[in-house]
Order: sequence, then C-alpha cells, then structure tokens
Amino acid sequence: MHIEILKSKIHQVVITEVNLHYVGSITIDETLMQAANLIENEKVQVLNMNNGERLETYVIKGAKDSGVICLNGPAARKAQVGDVIVVISYASMEFEAAKKFKPTIIYPNSNNQLK
Repeated sequence: MHIEILKSKIHQVVITEVNLHYVGSITIDETLMQAANLIENEKVQVLNMNNGERLETYVIKGAKDSGVICLNGPAARKAQVGDVIVVISYASMEFEAAKKFKPTIIYPNSNNQLK
C-alpha cells in the first residue's frame, strides 16, 4: 500500500509579487527551494494564512537569495503582496517506509531568508 505523506514544507513566507499575466505557477527563491528539498516543476500546495485559500501549482526557480515568492497566472488572484503562505509538497511511498521518513521543513524569517 502506498500513502501520501509530507515531503517538504516552507512554513510562513511572505508573498513578494503576484503576476497575473504569466503562464502559471509559484516562483520561489532558489535558496529556499534547495533548503526545503523542492525541485523546479514539482507540484506543491499553497496555503494562504491571510484568506484561507488553498491551491495546487508547480514550482519555478527564482533568483538565489532574492527572497522572491511570486504567485503567477490564475493563482495570482488568490493572494496579495504581503500575504503569508505555507508551501507544501507530498510524496507517495510504501506504508512502512513512510513511518521512517522525515520531511524537510524550513522556517524562513519575515524577509523570506533562512534564519
């Protein structure tokens, strides 16, 4: 049996940009991506702490150490600059392996930089 479990989490980062006229996705600072064990094009869930919105999209690599967190395309309508979000990815694995798996969770500061 396979189950889905938490793989990666960026806990409470601030939206720095929204770009409605883009194909779609979330742009994340490359440093945060690496620290959270996320890769470009990986499917993620975005949870908006300010308005309760939840959406799924994929990751685009942003400039390293820029602090950029940008919702693109239709997702841009789900948040405003300054909103605080959580970004989560999941993995599917065998039940017994999942019991031993440890997710990667990071807690950036209010400037979207690692502490």
